[in-house]
Amino acid sequence: MAIWERIIAAMTQLDVDWLDVLDIVIMSYLFYRLILIIRGTRAEQLVKGLIVLLLAMIFSDQAGLDTLHWTLRQTMTVGLIAIPIVFQPELRRALEHLGRGKIFKSPYWTWDSQDFDNMLDELIKAIPVLVKKRLGALIVLERSTGLKEWIDTGIEVKGIVTAELLVNIFFPRSPLHDGAVIIQGNQIVAAGCYLPLTEDPNLGTELGTRHRAGIGITEHSDALAIIISEETGTISVAHDGVLTRYLDENKLRTMLKELCSPARSEGFSLWSWRSGK
Repeated sequence: MAIWERIIAAMTQLDVDWLDVLDIVIMSYLFYRLILIIRGTRAEQLVKGLIVLLLAMIFSDQAGLDTLHWTLRQTMTVGLIAIPIVFQPELRRALEHLGRGKIFKSPYWTWDSQDFDNMLDELIKAIPVLVKKRLGALIVLERSTGLKEWIDTGIEVKGIVTAELLVNIFFPRSPLHDGAVIIQGNQIVAAGCYLPLTEDPNLGTELGTRHRAGIGITEHSDALAIIISEETGTISVAHDGVLTRYLDENKLRTMLKELCSPARSEGFSLWSWRSGK
């Protein structure tokens, strides 16, 4: 008996309606497409937070923690009202994809330890050249939080990271030098990107727009920004809204390895599809 005949026979025994099956298939597919749309954006972390709140609400109800359950239930009620506001960029992105016929496209990137090592070597080769020539640069390394909103503000490159390419992008006469380069894995995905500026009032007045943009993107995501001052040639790194200045190549390499190096061991993760595994 063919597999489809067995399925039909089983459905007949269970008295399952074809419309119910079609309904489940359609909803499963729509849910899958929704996951692909929010993947690579800040909404991914927000969804994780909502799942944690939902699980905590269920646990508090089962455990009889009435006060905690009531508080979480009210929080979820307010959260449902706030979802259209919080997810406004992602909703706009989904509608744009639908209108452009790109909803069946799944733009995610993968990398491994070898990709990271190659990217790091090329990056460290480019840094001394940029410093020596006093070429101001802003290089952003994407991590778990997607930077799609800011990638779209720049010019698509999609080139493997090489020292020569980085130096040429930030050369003063290059049309892409004014803005940030965003790197996903071992690939430069875009250049000339506009980033959000930090609103920290305690920053020194000697820090210009490039440094403020580098700090700003790390306040909106878990990305890491490398900033090279055009005036002094100083190498700085912004991470979690904190700027570390006066780095040399060795300190920069160590810092990038500590913060960005992919895990060397394999392990199961509910969100492992982010890396395509």
